[in-house]
Amino acid sequence: MAGRWETFEDFLLNQPAQIDISNFALSLILAFILSFILAKLYIKYGTSISNRRKFAGNFILMTTTTTLIITVVKSSLALSLGLVGALSIVRFRAAIKEPEELAFLFLTIAIGLGLGANQVAVTLTGFIIISLLIFGRHFYHEKEESQNLYLTISGKSKDLTLGKIVSVLKRNCTSAHLKRFDQAEDYVLEASFLVQFDSFENLEKTKRELESLSKSVTITYLDKIDIH
Repeated sequence: MAGRWETFEDFLLNQPAQIDISNFALSLILAFILSFILAKLYIKYGTSISNRRKFAGNFILMTTTTTLIITVVKSSLALSLGLVGALSIVRFRAAIKEPEELAFLFLTIAIGLGLGANQVAVTLTGFIIISLLIFGRHFYHEKEESQNLYLTISGKSKDLTLGKIVSVLKRNCTSAHLKRFDQAEDYVLEASFLVQFDSFENLEKTKRELESLSKSVTITYLDKIDIH
C-alpha cells in the first residue's frame, strides 16, 4: 500500500511540464484579439445601462489571464488540484447588477479556457457564432423596441415605491420597461427604465408627478447612445 502511495506522489510531483512556447504565444495573441473584438461588440451592441466602456476594459485582461492559467495547469495534475484549492480560498466580489454583464464575463472565460486548452478551431467557431447571435439580437430588439430614453429614478423615502413609480409611467409613457431595480436599507431606492414618450409635454408631466412622490427624488433622462 505504501508503494502505491509513493507512486501516486511521484506522479503528482514529477509530471513533466511540456508547454510549446510558440503555441502559447499564439494562444495569447488570439485571446487578445478575440477579447478586444468582444469588448467592441459589448460597447456597441450591449443593452446594459452601466458604463459599458469601463466594464469592457476588463475583457482583455480576464481572457489572457484565463489562457495563461489553463495553459500552465493543464500540464500537471498537481497544479490542477492546487488551482482548485486556491479558488476555494480566493473570493471574487464584483458589482454585477445585470445578467448581461455576467454573460459576457462567462464568454471571456470560455474563450480563455478554449485557447488555453489548444482548442483553437472550436473556440473560433464558437466565438463567430456567438458574435452573430449578438448582432442578430441587436437588430431584433432595434426593430421590436422603440424606447429611446433611459429614465433613472432614485431617492430615499418610504413614500417612494416601485409601484407608485410604475403607475406614473403607465399614465404618461407610450412604453416603459424596467431594466434595473435596487432597494437598500433606510428606504434608499434606485430604478431604471427604458421609456418612450409621444410628446415633450408628457415627459415634463412625468417629471412633475415623480417629483411629487418625494422631495428627495432625483430624476435622470439619458439617450441610449450616450452611455457607451
